[in-house]
Amino acid sequence: MRGSGLWMAAVALAWSTAASAMEVGGVNLEDKASVGGQELVLNGAGLRTRLIFKVYVASLYVPAKSGSLQGVLAKGPRRIQMNILRNLSADQLVDALVDGLRDNNSETELAAVREQQDQMVATMKAFKDVKEKDVVTLDYVDGATRISLNGQAKASIPGDAFNAALTRVWLGDKPVQPDLKKAMLGG
Repeated sequence: MRGSGLWMAAVALAWSTAASAMEVGGVNLEDKASVGGQELVLNGAGLRTRLIFKVYVASLYVPAKSGSLQGVLAKGPRRIQMNILRNLSADQLVDALVDGLRDNNSETELAAVREQQDQMVATMKAFKDVKEKDVVTLDYVDGATRISLNGQAKASIPGDAFNAALTRVWLGDKPVQPDLKKAMLGG
């Protein structure tokens, strides 16, 4: 009996290891995610740092792997996931996203998605704060960006242009962190 218990534990350990595609910054990421009823694959993931602090692990899930922003935007649905590594205020999270939007989109592009940006800001400010081990997902499905915190839906913001603008925060010409962009694009 004792031997079969050890064997079952070994099988369970192998199964849990097989289900995890990648470990980044102490976070085990699944190799697949289901968004809008479609199975997505992990395109890549990396560590977001600020000064010397580990802030979050960002991962990108898409229908088929892609090494470019254009390839990612051409496919849907998709998920950008942030596994939080330190306590943050909602303002810190929102300010970083708004800065990233401003850095990677023209004034015209931003003006076109101002209403959606305001909805995202209001949704995320309602988080109050995000804590270490929280997971924020930004799912793009059926023409809308669905924001969730720890698997709980918080908002659905319509618009292809808004999601493209938001995706450029990590994958645009001036990403929040160049090595993070490279990692999310599988590089």
